[in-house]
Amino acid sequence: MNAEARVAELGLEIPGPFRPAGTYVNAVRSGHLLFLAGHVPHRPGGGIVLGRLGADLDIDQGKEAARLAALGVLATLREELGTLDRVARIVNLYGVVNSTPEFAGHTLVINAASDLLVDVFGGAGLHSRLAVGVASLPAGMALEIQVIVEIKD
Repeated sequence: MNAEARVAELGLEIPGPFRPAGTYVNAVRSGHLLFLAGHVPHRPGGGIVLGRLGADLDIDQGKEAARLAALGVLATLREELGTLDRVARIVNLYGVVNSTPEFAGHTLVINAASDLLVDVFGGAGLHSRLAVGVASLPAGMALEIQVIVEIKD
């Protein structure tokens, strides 16, 4: 089953693309690789999920934030490629979690983004990954993910 059909089967609502909030673009292609800028957890009704894991947000709220960020990745991929079916493989996902020093569930939180990509792309969605915690993120957002994708011509 192709990725677009899988999105429909899963009943996913992919948002419209988000505009960059600075002097950068959402994606840069180099050969068969597409490097995506950081994607943040935009809520469907507007706004960004804010807060620190371990203080303001629990793991389940963090997972939902990671899932929202991954939906933003799908929006960018669709905008850049015209269709998710041009994705050959998700190569790498880098997840940064705004957390307290005591919080240790970074991988549990970022798994939600990884899981969504595997749900959509199957085996081609399996990727290498790094999930880390940081003391702060811009505007106090909960997390940010960056993805590298191999594309089909």
